Amino acid sequence: MQQLEALAQQAVALARGEPMPAGSAEAEAARQMQICNACRYCEGFCAVFPAMTRRLEFGAADVHYLANLCHNCGACLHACQYAPPHEFAVNVPKVMAQVRLRTYEHFAWPRPLGALYRNNGVVVSLATAFALALFLMLAAGRAPTDPASANFYAVFRHGWLVSVFGVVFVFVALALAIGARRFWRGESPGAAGGGAFSEAARDALTLRYLDGGHGDGCNESSDAFTLWRRRFHHATFYGFMLCFAATSVATLYHYLLGLHAPYALASLPVLLGTAGGIGLVIGPLGLLWLNLNRDPMHGDAMQRPMDRAFIVLLLLASISGLALLAWRATASMPALLAVHLAFVLALFLTLPYGKFAHAVYRCAALLKFNIEKRRPNPVSAGAE
Repeated sequence: MQQLEALAQQAVALARGEPMPAGSAEAEAARQMQICNACRYCEGFCAVFPAMTRRLEFGAADVHYLANLCHNCGACLHACQYAPPHEFAVNVPKVMAQVRLRTYEHFAWPRPLGALYRNNGVVVSLATAFALALFLMLAAGRAPTDPASANFYAVFRHGWLVSVFGVVFVFVALALAIGARRFWRGESPGAAGGGAFSEAARDALTLRYLDGGHGDGCNESSDAFTLWRRRFHHATFYGFMLCFAATSVATLYHYLLGLHAPYALASLPVLLGTAGGIGLVIGPLGLLWLNLNRDPMHGDAMQRPMDRAFIVLLLLASISGLALLAWRATASMPALLAVHLAFVLALFLTLPYGKFAHAVYRCAALLKFNIEKRRPNPVSAGAE
């Protein structure tokens, strides 16, 4: 007990890399990792703890890396003998969530926009209101002469839509890529081989670490295990990818094959988009329900507005898209199209400065983990 207490008090002094101010989320995470490193009861739970055991000191770069390995499954909190109300107050899911927010802010591009994470709920609301006003204003009085034709481009010109969404997409991709590069340079584990890439991709695509380390799932509202968060994440992620695939296929149809929208209900773009839209209703609805009912000790309560804003915007984009498909050959099509495009534009505008960023940093952290675990453990080597 005295050894653990001494380690906890020395955590900040042992930190390497850039200085961590006393009282910061990084310093608190370093303190808790020193306690966990002495205990190691949770070593088999997820990637965080094996990565932790390769370190004796925890600098800012280490803490940011470990925080983005954490999937916030909650298993370690319920297993920890030093969790609140113990005086050590170890709550790894909460402190890691706080550090992740610091990661997003610190590595954001352009850097001043990192402040948007702090008030993301307001930012999403303003972006949505702006996009709705823009598209509804532009759609006013632009109904096609033949509503049954379902011709979206009679309301908004194809070239104009490509320009608007193309510019936004390039900016989003650039902002996320630069943020990930800055994060990677913080503590690069070395060159990645094919094995590390493939295993990291498998871990990300299967959401391996949302199983609580034992295959039974996460802890949500209690210490009971459940796989529902993993399932809802799968529905959300693969729904998003199916919608992206639908847009990509439609782009190929338009430019390579000369086949222009609207497409038949049995066409590949519509089938992919419909399946993706259904996934993006089921997944976000489930995640919102879990978020509303989750134990307040899991994660950072201050980030709940950001989490919920992203989930709700995904849900609105998918519901409006399915409604547009259902009523695309009616007089309500222009209004439905404007609303759907507004939600999609607001979603993309806020992607680099909201909850979506966690996917980018988590994939980078998983790749780091799969690179370094293929190397000798420096702690073990030093002990020998």
